[in-house]
Amino acid sequence: MDLKMLLKISINSILANKLRSFLTMLGVIIGVCAVIVLVSIGQGTTASITESIESMGSNLITVRIMGRGTTTTLTYDEAKAFAKLDGIAACAPVASGSVTIKYGTNEMESVSLLGVDSDYKTVKNRTIQGGRDILSLDVDKRQKSAVLGVDVVNELFSEGTNPVGKTVQINGTDFTVIGELDESGSSMGNNNDEVILIPISTAQRFLSSSGISMVYASAKSAEVSSQAVAAIENKLYEKFKEDEDAYRVSSQDDMLETVSDISQTMSLMLGGIAGISLLVGGIGIMNIMLVSVTERTREIGIRKAIGARRRDILTQFIIEAAVVSGMGGIIGVIVGWGGCFLVTKLAGVNTSVSPPIILIAFIFSLAIGIIFGYLPARKAAGLKPVDALRFE
Repeated sequence: MDLKMLLKISINSILANKLRSFLTMLGVIIGVCAVIVLVSIGQGTTASITESIESMGSNLITVRIMGRGTTTTLTYDEAKAFAKLDGIAACAPVASGSVTIKYGTNEMESVSLLGVDSDYKTVKNRTIQGGRDILSLDVDKRQKSAVLGVDVVNELFSEGTNPVGKTVQINGTDFTVIGELDESGSSMGNNNDEVILIPISTAQRFLSSSGISMVYASAKSAEVSSQAVAAIENKLYEKFKEDEDAYRVSSQDDMLETVSDISQTMSLMLGGIAGISLLVGGIGIMNIMLVSVTERTREIGIRKAIGARRRDILTQFIIEAAVVSGMGGIIGVIVGWGGCFLVTKLAGVNTSVSPPIILIAFIFSLAIGIIFGYLPARKAAGLKPVDALRFE
């Protein structure tokens, strides 16, 4: 019997029990849909994090000093000296804290305050949409001037109000607004638009902290980024008397590599969890096929009596299982694709539907059907014609 005829017989058998066939497919549909949606969420989240990291500049190097106090932090001059090292284009020391800012009756609490110098904008790839940036003169004169992020401006000032030139109170001290940052969004869990920039010399006095525990540096190019990191590490190694736990130096390449490793682990974990649903669907297919073999015992006996071979019966039932799982896989792909769209629209979670993942999920669903359908097919093929014809 040719394959075309076996396929036609299998489809007719499936259509004869539409509801049961659909319920059998349901486990496969849910499994394939779960694989596509969960892996797409993982890949979409990874893509968002990667985009955030890359938006900060491929040459960015971050230096974190782990200690506290003047003996376990850097001075401003020591931090600025990184700019003289091989491979470093510029560096921007940062003094940070959390403050309350007020304008008139409007107030914001726990706003991130960053003390910076004129190199911060270049190193961190920030731009000004109104007014001006922090200048070297502001740092030298310890000016009480501030550049505000977009979210701070929107919270404190009424729509259409130009904040430049206005006086705000930061922890009760008057500061003059000299500029407004362009919108930057969030990166690495931080809201870059809910921030206040003031001269670093003013911040050190304002926050009662003369030590620098954070420095951003920019490598001259992506090609020399690793050499620049090594140069900074050597300098810090000398400074902290060979205590490598006193500091952390990381580049964008390190962050991207870490994100890639986490992404692969997360995708495998989510795919594995969703794959369990496919296995359950496969068990459902085997269960229904066993029932089908029992119900069609006389049919099998008649077919064998008129010349059907063992191989024909085996192929027929395997094809039936493959058709059920294959149709379930196709529907699961469609539902999964739609599910990703709904997750993005309704929950605001980024998803990235990958064609290879869709293909793998479909092939896996088809393989599950064939594997779990083999045992019932073998049982059907092994029936003796005489016993099958006597079955009631």
